[in-house]
Amino acid sequence: MRQILMTVMLVIVVVSLYAGTVGGSGGMQQNVKTTGGRLNGTIGSINP
Repeated sequence: MRQILMTVMLVIVVVSLYAGTVGGSGGMQQNVKTTGGRLNGTIGSINP
């Protein structure tokens, strides 16, 4: 019983860490999309 409880708690911690750092509106995933879009516009505006 104790091992199942520890496993469940570990899964909850991992999911909450992922949601806090990568997912969500202020997470790294959104920052990468925003930065990628900005770089795409910058590269597209370069005149050869």
